[in-house]
Formats: sequence, structure tokens, C-alpha cells
Amino acid sequence: MGGLLKSSVAKKFAMALSGLFLVLFLAQHFTINLTSVISPDTFNSWSHFMGTNILVQGILQPILILGVIFHFIMGFVLEIQNRNARLKSYVRYNGSANSSWMSRNMIYSGAVVLAFLGLHFYDFWVPEIVHKYIESHPADATRYYGELVAKFVSPVRTGLYVISFIFLMLHLLHGFASSFQSMGVKNKYQKGLEGFQSSASRWVYGLTKGFAIVIPLGFIFIALFHYFNNA
Repeated sequence: MGGLLKSSVAKKFAMALSGLFLVLFLAQHFTINLTSVISPDTFNSWSHFMGTNILVQGILQPILILGVIFHFIMGFVLEIQNRNARLKSYVRYNGSANSSWMSRNMIYSGAVVLAFLGLHFYDFWVPEIVHKYIESHPADATRYYGELVAKFVSPVRTGLYVISFIFLMLHLLHGFASSFQSMGVKNKYQKGLEGFQSSASRWVYGLTKGFAIVIPLGFIFIALFHYFNNA
């Protein structure tokens, strides 16, 4: 595996695979959080299941954490590699003429998303670990909604979440579609992705762009909903 990941193509493939895995987690996370504005009881029930299920806690959660770490480390490695390649290969490189703003600034949007994940872990994952394993409180299936709402009392914290989700949108707008291309979809649909000639590729393109816009906006809606309900 170490030898395989020395290949630039293999690195991009691994990066794409980890990104698609995180996208699935993001969709699942959004689905659960959305229930907090519809039915607090449902949110409590689903959150309690996720927080107490042995499979989720013992297998899926560690895989998720490792996936996040791998994805961002690989992203920084590829960014450094790409910049070095451009410096060696081009006397004059006009980035704006050869790529979109989002593709040129993935490292920055990714850094903001990574910082947000740190805040999110601090707000939810760390208190959860303390509650269950350090302070050893008895199980309480009704506490999750109140803990979520309490995080959006502060306008500063709510604003940080909103800004972070905007950067997540920018990151996904390029990264989600690129993941399919890195995994080989571009070989079949490249013409459609660039010129909108293939109906299949338009479907893939529309799915990725729609997801990249709708999911972050949905998270923003959830944050603002709870903030204004607290006001």
C-alpha cells in the first residue's frame, strides 16, 4: 500500500474514495440533524441510537475519524505535490485561465472545514466522551436535543457555523465532482462533464452540484432555526 500511494494517480484515487465516504457520512449526519427542527423526540431517539450502538461507536466512529485524518493529510500532500509540479513544469502559470477559483483554493476551503471539524468535535464529540466515559453518567435518551440547541444560543458560534458551511459548500462544489472523475468516471463521461453533451454525465454533474449546495444550506438553516428560536 505504501508503494502504491507513491503514485500520483493512486493518491488521487485514495483521496477521492475517502472523500466519497465522508460525503455519505455528511448526508447521514444532515438527515439526523434535520429531525431536530421537525421532531425533537425523533432527534433524541436517533442520536441516542448512534451514541450507544456498539457497531457505530466501536467500528464506524473510529473509521470515520481515520477517514477524516487521511482525507485531509492526503489533500495537503497532493496540494504540495501539485504546486511543486507547476513550478517545475511551467515558466508562466496562469491559474485563473486553466482552472476555477474553487479548484485553485481547495487547500484553503479544506483548511477552514478542518478547523470547523475541530470546533464541532469540541462542541459535541468531546462532551459526549466526557459524559459517557469520564463522568460515567447514566444513559439519558432525552438529553441530545437540549445539548444541540444550547450550542446555538451564541450569535458568534452560530455565525462561525454558518461561515464554515459556506466554505464546506465551496469545497464540495469542486471536490465532490472531482471525486467521481478521479475514480474513473471522467474516462467515460469527460465530454459530458465539460460540454454537457452526455445525459448520464449531466446527471452525475447535477447530483454532485445539487448535493454541494443543498446540504450546506440545510445545515445553515438548522443552525439559524435554533438560534432564532433561542432569541
